[in-house]
Amino acid sequence: MKVAVGCDHAGFVLKSAVLDFLRTRGIEPLDCGAFSEEKGDDYPSVAFRVAQLVSSEEVEGGVLMCGTGIGVALAANKTSGVRAAPCNDVELARMGKAHNNINVITLGGRVIKPEQVPAILEAWLSTPFEGGRHLQRLNKISQAERSTFCTNLLSKGQGAIQGRTVIFNHPLVQHKVGIIRSQDTTVKQFRELLQEIAGLMVYEITRDLPLVEAEVETPVARTTVRTLAGKKLAIVPVLRAGLGMVDGILQLVPNAKVGHIGLYRDPETLNPVEYYCKLPQDIEERDVFVLDPMLATGGSAAAAISLIKRRGGQKVSLVCLIAAPEGIERVHKEHPDADIFIAALDSHLNDHGYIVPGLGDAGDRLFGTK
Repeated sequence: MKVAVGCDHAGFVLKSAVLDFLRTRGIEPLDCGAFSEEKGDDYPSVAFRVAQLVSSEEVEGGVLMCGTGIGVALAANKTSGVRAAPCNDVELARMGKAHNNINVITLGGRVIKPEQVPAILEAWLSTPFEGGRHLQRLNKISQAERSTFCTNLLSKGQGAIQGRTVIFNHPLVQHKVGIIRSQDTTVKQFRELLQEIAGLMVYEITRDLPLVEAEVETPVARTTVRTLAGKKLAIVPVLRAGLGMVDGILQLVPNAKVGHIGLYRDPETLNPVEYYCKLPQDIEERDVFVLDPMLATGGSAAAAISLIKRRGGQKVSLVCLIAAPEGIERVHKEHPDADIFIAALDSHLNDHGYIVPGLGDAGDRLFGTK
C-alpha cells in the first residue's frame, strides 16, 4: 500500500511523525514535500500534488498537513474523486472513514502534537467504510462535481480503491428517467425510452476507447483524422429486461458482439439462479458490458459478472438504469474491479427486494407481462 504525504511550512512539525508511523505500519509513504520549515510551496500546491496522486489511483490514500488541516482539505477537494477532511482527533478520523470514506486525511500542525499522530492515523486506516446510506449520500455529493461524475466510492482492505460508480445526471438522461418511472408510461414508450437512455449512456461508457490517427481525403483537401483503434467490445444483456438496452447501444457501436445470460431471482431467497449463458468465443479479448436495467440486491449482476469471468472475461463493467445502494455495495464487494454505470441512484430496497422508488419490474413493463 502507498500513501502520499505532503505539508506546508506550518504542517512540517507533524511530517516526521506521519512518515515514521506509516513505515512502522508497513505502508510505503510517497513524500511530496515540503522538505523544511522554511516558507516555500503554498499549501494549495502541495495539496494538489497529493490529490492528483490519489485521484489517479497511483496511491491508495493521502495525508496532508498545514496549520489547521482546513486549507489543504479545501484545496485537495477541488480534485475529482478526492474526499479530504480535517481530522485532528481520533473520533473525527474514525467517523470520517466510516461515514464519509475519506481518502485524504488532513492534520493541523498548530492544533495537535506529533505524539497524537499515530492514534489518529491508525483510526483512519483501520476503520472500514460502512457503505449503505452513507454511500448514497456520497453519490449525491459527487453529482455536484461535474455533469457526469466518475468517482471511487468503495474501499477494499485498507483503502485500496478500484472500481468506479458512475452516475449520469445529464438533463436528457434525467428527463427520460423521470418519464420511464411513471406508471402511466405505456409499454411502447417504455421500450423506446429504455433504448434512448442506453444510447445516451454509451457516450460515457465508451469514453476511454483508444483512438488512432488516419489519413482521409475530403472534397477539399487531405487531412488527418482520429478513428477508433479497433478495440473489441461485447455487450451481454441479462435476460430478459437487459434485452431492452441492446439496440440503443448497438446503434452507436454496431460492431460489438452480443452475448446473453439468463438468470432469475428466487422469490424466497432472492438469490440468482442461472438457466442460460451464451458468450462470444473471444470474450477474453473484449471489454464486456453487462446490461441490466435494475440493480437491486446485486445478486444477479454479481452472478452475471462471475459467469463471464469464469469463461475468460477480463474487463467487465455493469450498465444499469436504476440502482439501489445495497446492489452497488454487493457488486463492488464481490467484484471490486468492475465499473458500474447507472442513470439514477435510488433510496433503498423494500421487503420484497424491489428498488424504492424505482419503476417496478422492468421486464414486465418492457414486455407487457405480469
